[in-house]
Amino acid sequence: MKIIKKILFAILAIIAIALIVALFMPKDYAVEREIVIKQPKDSVFNYIKYLKNQDDFSVWARIDPDMKKTFSGVDGTVGAIAGWESQNDKVGVGEQEIIKITEGARIDFELRFKIPFESNDNAYMSTEAITVNETKVKWGFKGIMPYPMNLMFPLMNMEEMLGKDLQQGLDNLKVALEK
Repeated sequence: MKIIKKILFAILAIIAIALIVALFMPKDYAVEREIVIKQPKDSVFNYIKYLKNQDDFSVWARIDPDMKKTFSGVDGTVGAIAGWESQNDKVGVGEQEIIKITEGARIDFELRFKIPFESNDNAYMSTEAITVNETKVKWGFKGIMPYPMNLMFPLMNMEEMLGKDLQQGLDNLKVALEK
């Protein structure tokens, strides 16, 4: 019986230490990628501001081409919402809303994930003219991993995990717009 008590005490001590460590770990993260596309800034911006066009370049849209999609509002304007529902855990269920547009420069989104986990995060896409026919596109994502889930940060390299998907999406966007 003493051995079981010692094992139980050791497990509780490990859990307590982990929870204390999580108090001091970061809870937020930000990932950004960029690419240069050989198209004028206005053309690029007017393409990326439409949620329906994300099906042409988003990695997540390509993972499950059979996912159920819904759209509400006027696409390309503040308040437009694109929803998705997939049986694939890499895609899950959620929606994305355009919350701000700085015409010709930046689109801000709120992402509301429902399944496989609940989370509200923010993303953006911005355009910057490099030359008359070259545009730098940035795609960024900001999120919060609440306590005590933030203890998982060392195991989940968000920069690498999310960054590769953002970069692949930008690579797909470049191909789609440079055809």
